[in-house]
Amino acid sequence: MRMEEQAGRGAATAEQILGEIRDYCRATRTAESTFGRLVVNDGKLVSRLRDGARITTGTLDKVRAYLSEHRPEPSGSSATVALKAANGVAPVVEAAPPGFRFFDNRQKYLLFVSTCSEKTEVANRISLEISNLQPSPPALRLFDAGSGDGTVLSRVMRALHARFPAMPLYVVAKEISYEDVRMMLEKMADRLFEHPATVLVVTNLYYGEAPWLTPRSATAAQGLLWKDVALAGNTAHGFAEQIGELEPFLAENWRAGISQKTGNPVYMRPVILTLRREDHSFLLDPIMPRPGRVMADYDLVIASQPYRARASVEFKASKVVTPLVRSLRPGGRLIGIHSHGRDPGMEIIDQVWPGDDPFGTDRYAILREVKRELGSAARHYNFNASSDARAIFRYRMHTLPDEVSGPIGTSTLFAAWNAAIYVAQIEDDRLSEVVRDGRYLEATDRVVRKHGGLWFNDETYVISRRRAPA
Repeated sequence: MRMEEQAGRGAATAEQILGEIRDYCRATRTAESTFGRLVVNDGKLVSRLRDGARITTGTLDKVRAYLSEHRPEPSGSSATVALKAANGVAPVVEAAPPGFRFFDNRQKYLLFVSTCSEKTEVANRISLEISNLQPSPPALRLFDAGSGDGTVLSRVMRALHARFPAMPLYVVAKEISYEDVRMMLEKMADRLFEHPATVLVVTNLYYGEAPWLTPRSATAAQGLLWKDVALAGNTAHGFAEQIGELEPFLAENWRAGISQKTGNPVYMRPVILTLRREDHSFLLDPIMPRPGRVMADYDLVIASQPYRARASVEFKASKVVTPLVRSLRPGGRLIGIHSHGRDPGMEIIDQVWPGDDPFGTDRYAILREVKRELGSAARHYNFNASSDARAIFRYRMHTLPDEVSGPIGTSTLFAAWNAAIYVAQIEDDRLSEVVRDGRYLEATDRVVRKHGGLWFNDETYVISRRRAPA
């Protein structure tokens, strides 16, 4: 009974202590994983608490004692920004510091994207689902749950045009990163030229809001910024110039901060941006979303790497996948894609950090938890994990044959190391502990030579909504 009481007390105080830890880490610029190791020799302490783990009284005492002993002096310079909504009341979030890149380091991301084929392979895998789509008027409806720089989305839109060249296309792209939105929009001029019957919607709303383009809180709804852009002309060049003119608007309004409650990125102001060709406005009017006139009912939902690999399965299912599943129309399909591991990239990680496993949640666990979240509504859906032969696919780091057959250049090794730590989502403070010597490059060199290159595995799953009986 005493152990149960302690566990209950730990659960009750976990949220409170999380707030104190976050305040301390922000004030001292200490990484949360570093804090956990300093206090209880557990770099995952904070992430486990955030995912709902209970805290024992012994651990709580250690954390409180450390915070009390090392509490920083109050500072007059606060990075806190209050969001001013229409009624003057809004939540408070901490403004993102310059260079803040949400869950990854921007330089690592750009190097990974340019040296590895994941975007291409993901787009190819998603495109296989297009043959299963049976859209109904007035449009084929697509939702991308994290468009990133738009590489995958633009390729999928290209494939959709090849199969449905004359069908109106309604595309909603969710992305909270300003830089990703800017790069994604740069790719859309060609899509709007080739497939003129396209409505493109870009938003920074959360997973539970974006499919319906509707903020859940009254405060956010009152502060919602809705901008409609009708592109004049009929050339990709002209469209690109007009899209480029949106950059000041994006820079001013597509801002993000850090939630004081969860530590996750949040929008500073909810924004919905719609783009269409002016010369097709009459045709597209029935599918144009407007405040108070929005529907989800998607034929295809893309959920490619939409969550942190190390997040709990409960978080992945309840906060990300289940809301997306609920937005499917009868016959609609969600394809989920995330890292699988068990590849040469993880061999590098295991040599540097033995026993580290960032991919503890497989597709089977995701599907089981989504079924549980849906409850009785799960009977309206099909859950397809497929066999490993079909569900798991490989992508590679681009290398020339002579780069791995002879002496491997330092730049190739750095690219391979970067890809491995990016996929495994290794925090920067953990990296600083191993890059002081050359052992990490030696480990990378051994693995790349062993396999004649470097590749990674992703896995997929499909959730489809059953059609209503005829």
